[in-house]
Amino acid sequence: MIASTPMADQPANREHGDRLISDERLLATCWTSAGDAASDRADLSSPLPLRERIEAASAAGFTGFGLLSADLPAAEQEYGLRGIRAMLEANGIVDLELEYIPYWWDDGPRREESDRVRHSLLIAAEVLGARHIKVTPDGDDAPWDRAHWAAKLAELAAQAHDAGTRLGLEFFPWSNIKTLHDGLRLVEDAGHDAAGVVIDVWHIERAHTPVADLKSVPLHRIIGVELNDADRRVVGTLFEDTVHRRRYCGEGSFDLPGMITALRAAGWTGPWGVEILSDEHRSLPVRDALDRAADSARRQLELAHRPAGATLSQPSRTVGRAAQAAAGGEKDR
Repeated sequence: MIASTPMADQPANREHGDRLISDERLLATCWTSAGDAASDRADLSSPLPLRERIEAASAAGFTGFGLLSADLPAAEQEYGLRGIRAMLEANGIVDLELEYIPYWWDDGPRREESDRVRHSLLIAAEVLGARHIKVTPDGDDAPWDRAHWAAKLAELAAQAHDAGTRLGLEFFPWSNIKTLHDGLRLVEDAGHDAAGVVIDVWHIERAHTPVADLKSVPLHRIIGVELNDADRRVVGTLFEDTVHRRRYCGEGSFDLPGMITALRAAGWTGPWGVEILSDEHRSLPVRDALDRAADSARRQLELAHRPAGATLSQPSRTVGRAAQAAAGGEKDR
């Protein structure tokens, strides 16, 4: 999407009365606006109309939006790609993330379906003006050949570049690409300027990557950043914990101000993705869920700018009753 980016020397946020008015660009990743949808289900698609999701994200103050490949066919059938772009622009969405090409590294029997999704996503990226495409590693952690993966990543990055976008590789601590450093190494092996990593702070924390390591990530290799939180204790497998028990920013055990400060030191200025996956989040009406996701992220971004002991401003809107009720429960730290 075409956007005007805030200058580096502008203040990240400012206050007006008791409202926090943030100049930080926030991006609601696909799961954050998907409603009752989850990545451990056979059907990954959201039950909510795309228009409702985009309007709710805009109302919460997000200027970025994530769209999963599983949601693209129905949306394209209903609105057309140019209709989707018009809807995004009408709601002030300037950063679009497209996500998920299954088995993009495979040359076997899964390649046909993978190529179908790849082709669809690349066309959408070009027409919609996507900021980047996000892909994931092998969550089954099967044996793999690094040189093969590097070649496939370079191939996909070149295709993304030809479509006018970039390619972000996420890393998962339960996958073959377990850490930030694993992801950066594969990106460097691929050797394409359009490729980089998407840094989800959940994966930084659960992989026990030192926060200070974020300061030294080359800025040109950071494609995206995702904020969220979690309890200190992992419940079930890492995959189960990340899908069902993430927390809103500031409601868990992560040193989010430290991570934000380190990423800013690396030169990152946004957009800041907000990636909330949890049973709690999915139970809320989408407008309440997105309000809560946005406000909690803004408060951590503000806290990273403030000296210790400073008073935080109030949320920028009245949080819905369902979100207030959900926030009142006891948290297991």
